[in-house]
This record gives sequence, structure tokens and C-alpha cells, in this order.
Amino acid sequence: MKSFNKSTFVALITSFLVVCSLNSQITENVYLSIQQKEKKTIQHELKIANGYLIHSVYESKPAKFIKTLGGFFTIENNQLVVQLEFNSNFEQDSVRQLSMPFQMDGSNLIIDMKSKMEFKPVGKNIQELDGQWLFGTRGPDKGQERRGDNKPRKTLKYLQNGKFQWIAYSIDTMKFHGSGGGSFTAKDGVYQENIEYFSRDNSRVGAELKFDYELMENDWHHQGNNSKGEPMYEIWMRRKSRSQ
Repeated sequence: MKSFNKSTFVALITSFLVVCSLNSQITENVYLSIQQKEKKTIQHELKIANGYLIHSVYESKPAKFIKTLGGFFTIENNQLVVQLEFNSNFEQDSVRQLSMPFQMDGSNLIIDMKSKMEFKPVGKNIQELDGQWLFGTRGPDKGQERRGDNKPRKTLKYLQNGKFQWIAYSIDTMKFHGSGGGSFTAKDGVYQENIEYFSRDNSRVGAELKFDYELMENDWHHQGNNSKGEPMYEIWMRRKSRSQ
């Protein structure tokens, strides 16, 4: 029987640490999980990137918004620990932090949310507006004061791999003001949203909205008509990651 020499032992330990490291990481992406319950189709959507996570739940056919929550996360002992910035159910459950065991099974993400749920990744669809944006001000830009990241009232717009979501909330009181999301495209100065859930009015699901957009340094200038048909001009600011 061969005995272990020092180099073999070091190689085994190194391999073990690499495997543990890989198992403790999450591939950044949008993940989907579909549940069938009482003849209803319930969509669970996870968006994960740059240390930020959003979990949204809604029904389709007929459309019904259920909940959304999100915030910055860390990975501790193979658990996702999320410090929530917003929680649409906060008035009912008072939850500000989540700790959820997870694991990667190939490209699928399994998270224990009271019961284990398997999320499948969407295909890559990288576009130039991908990232986190915070509402700054109504345009045009005349040097007016901006809301940004320094005030408790925020409107976040999160775009990743062809999926978008906006969330209006207050981090000091955890008051939830509304959210909507779905799929989007951004090409040749035209941004289009296809609404799949909307907390304020389920009847708007299915609407397609087109806007003109232009990137100016770290600003996204956004012009067109909103879901009520009213003209709008918004300026969004790219949100810096915690490491910046």
C-alpha cells in the first residue's frame, strides 16, 4: 500500500478547499421556479448579482402580484444571509433579515425557503443597461437636487439578462410603495418593457411600453409615456456596488 507523501497531501487539501469554495458560491444570474398550486401557476423569480438579491413572486393567468423582497447578501456557512432593503410583506411579518441554506446543483440553485425550492437559470442576454439604477430626478437635467442613494426613500430599477424590476421603498421605515417587472430589451436607443407583474394594478400586466434612452456618463436618460399614457422624462443614476 502506498503511503502519502507531503506533496500528495497538499494536493488533496488544495482540491478539497477548491471544491468547498465552489460549493459556497452562487453564479450570478436570474433564476426561475414555477409552482402549480390549486390550479394556479405561481412564478418565483430570483435576481442575483454584485452581492444583491431580489426574490419576487406572482401568479400568471390571471395575473396577480404576491410579494417581493430584496437586499444585500453575504454567504456564511453555506447560507445566504440577506439584509433586506425592502419587503412588501413587512407590515405583516416584520422581517428585515433572511438566512437561507443553499446549494448549487450543476447550474441550478436550490434554496431552503421553509421548504427546498429549485431555481433554474435563464439564458444569458447581456445588454448595456444591465445593472442597478436609482431614480435621481425628473428630466431634463438642470442641475436640480437628486434623490440618489443618500436618502431613505428610494426607487431601484434592476436589469439583468433580459429581466427588469423597479421597486419603490423607504429603508428607514421599510415602507413598501410598489413594484413591477417583466422582460425588457435595450437596443439602438430604444428601451422596451413587457410587464409581467405590477403590484399597484394587476390589469396592466401584458402591456408593452417603449421609451427612448440615452446613456450620459453614469446617467440613464429615459423618455416616453408611462403605463397610464402620460409623458415622462426620468434620469436614473447607476448604483455603485458596496466595494466601490
